Amino acid sequence: MVTVLKRNKALTVNPLKTSQPLGATLAFLGLNKSMPLMHGSQGCTAFAKVMFVRHFREPIPLQTTAMDQVSTVMGADDSVVEALATIFGKNKPQVIGLMTTGLSETQGADILRAVKMFRAAHPEFADRHVVPVNTPDYTGGLESGFALAVQAMVETLVPESSRAGLRRRQVNVLAGAHLTPGDIEALKEMIEAFELRPVVLPDIADSLDGHLTPNDFTPHTIGGTSLSDIELMGESAATLVIGAALGHAADALKTRTAVPDYRFDHLLGLDAVDTFVHTLSRIAERPVPERIVRQRAQLQDALVDGHFMIGLRRVAVAAEPDQLQALTEMLQGLGAEVVAAVAPSRGPALEKLALAEVKIGDLEDLEHMAREGRAELLLGNSHLGQAAHRLGLPLQRIGFPLYDVVGGYQRAAIGYRGTRALLFDLANLMLEHGHHEIEPYHSVYAQKRD
Repeated sequence: MVTVLKRNKALTVNPLKTSQPLGATLAFLGLNKSMPLMHGSQGCTAFAKVMFVRHFREPIPLQTTAMDQVSTVMGADDSVVEALATIFGKNKPQVIGLMTTGLSETQGADILRAVKMFRAAHPEFADRHVVPVNTPDYTGGLESGFALAVQAMVETLVPESSRAGLRRRQVNVLAGAHLTPGDIEALKEMIEAFELRPVVLPDIADSLDGHLTPNDFTPHTIGGTSLSDIELMGESAATLVIGAALGHAADALKTRTAVPDYRFDHLLGLDAVDTFVHTLSRIAERPVPERIVRQRAQLQDALVDGHFMIGLRRVAVAAEPDQLQALTEMLQGLGAEVVAAVAPSRGPALEKLALAEVKIGDLEDLEHMAREGRAELLLGNSHLGQAAHRLGLPLQRIGFPLYDVVGGYQRAAIGYRGTRALLFDLANLMLEHGHHEIEPYHSVYAQKRD
């Protein structure tokens, strides 16, 4: 059983953790015509916006209630009411995701009461939706904030229903925070190959995939899951849950709709994808399409080719819990040894790791553990670049944020094709840094030449 080591430092050095409000914002960006609203200071929102812009290289709609010293002490409910009315009146989104920050949580804000005050004061916006969620940034991280937001979406936007299975070709998909827009696009293509219609919540592949639009500017999200699709989730034949962190959101959806669900920790690696594909085949009552069978055969060949470079290598990984589980299981399946694993916060996936220990910490912790474990390869986000330079090790950039590569958010690392692509990237990194299949042999008896 894995041992989860708690933080034992008084400060964070080279942070790995990103905040819960940032994770909730990412989830709300996957809704169509949505506007995330942070209840906190301007600085909190500005920092999050910079993180998203650097990662996606796109304009990001994000607003703040702009709490100051007076509202922090005297109460900021009026700021929430004013912000909601202003945004609905000026920007005209269909839904606002209202999330707290550390400042508003410490101040004791009751956002549910603030939303009721807004409804009473502005009945003209009765047809617009507000999704409140408590996401203090002094606990949890990106993954937990994302999961809390998805749960709030289900509880607020999905009506209670007893019509499960009415739409036999429709399936719900609860997509975890570790999935990129490229991952979700590949996921939808895989589901559609079985002649099923996926309703992904939230669908950042449709809103954050980096596409040009006819309009020069829109104040809210373009693309994403529509409210009309969300309202029909109770009529789906099944729900596919990707990521252990979404367990509570899945429970809420099943309670409200009675739609049967199938839960998967991740979709990386041959065994995990096989299970997912067989599930799709049963739901659709269709055989596995020939092109997916061929993709599986291609991955098998890549595993044979890549294990020469990856097998027996010592690897250090820093990631959110769901992604950490996916990466470690894939690496172990290739014969690599994970000598260091660090997560920014606790999550259900950590308990499932087939490791001796995993540490809740920062990238300084990973650097020390990688040095002690004589790691040969690092996996983590762009913040790990400094440690990789000091250690002189290759770094596979994956996770959030990726600010020193172009198109990192669009990479797909799920399914047969995504696993194959990631395997090739890892193998090429090892080759580029001089880690070849067989080390050259130099006889001790060979004569030295002048």
